[in-house]
Amino acid sequence: MTDMRNPAKKAARANSRESDPVLQRLGERVRNLRAARGMSRKSLAQDAGVSERFLADLETGVGNASILLLNRLADALALPLAAILGDPGEIRADLSLSMQLLSSLTDEKLEEARKLLQARFVQEGTAALRASRIALVGLRGAGKSTLGAMLAKELGFRFIELDKTIEELSGMDTAQIHVMLGQSAYRRYERQALEAAVSSGGNGVVVATPGSIVSEAQTYSYLLASCFTVWIKASPEEHMARVIAQGDMRPMAGNREAMDDLRRILANRNELYAKADVTVDTSGKTVGATFEALRRLTIRP
Repeated sequence: MTDMRNPAKKAARANSRESDPVLQRLGERVRNLRAARGMSRKSLAQDAGVSERFLADLETGVGNASILLLNRLADALALPLAAILGDPGEIRADLSLSMQLLSSLTDEKLEEARKLLQARFVQEGTAALRASRIALVGLRGAGKSTLGAMLAKELGFRFIELDKTIEELSGMDTAQIHVMLGQSAYRRYERQALEAAVSSGGNGVVVATPGSIVSEAQTYSYLLASCFTVWIKASPEEHMARVIAQGDMRPMAGNREAMDDLRRILANRNELYAKADVTVDTSGKTVGATFEALRRLTIRP
């Protein structure tokens, strides 16, 4: 006799389906969003193109849904996917409404909205301070360290390489942090290092940031709000050539597709780097010519 025909085994199987806390929170979130919109389980299932049984399991915390199916539910609820995945205890009513409004904007209007919010609630009273804190962003090999040191000397500011501060805080190099402690630990040290750099910049500071800092939304938003930011831009080929010229062969080690990977990383980060206040394109330029361009954009007469 199969398990499904044996009542005792069927009951044991049902009892073993203990809901994971993450699934419980997800189910509660879907259930609350559905209730807030006055939708029955049947109507939501129909609109999303999923079965009622699937939705019932999901809402009771025993359904392990795929991202694709959750995205269908988000579309049916007219919400961004993040609204479903968010912690129900953290998403406040005004925040939820704001997320819905922002998700409907075009890229251009979303950029405008971010700048307005930043100017109104984050940068209020900090314009002068931002001008005395200059942060350089861009991929490794862009020239941030070289140009940053030159700019700091010209301005009489302190120069900080954030990677070195991260290593000082953690007691290990950045590669070891990733291997031994993981990505989340690195991001914590990165935020601490940035906050330390910002707080030490009362008399002026130039900060060379790690290339991946733009990938951490909260840290990058803090950087944009606290510092005058400059994207040091270069082509993928020049990024690679400069890193190798410095004697660092890691980008090529055991990776025949390193150039393709670098292009992919840059393509995915271009939009984020472009959030900087100004851009200095180093492609095909000497260090001297690039510095003059940087100097014109950052040194006030």
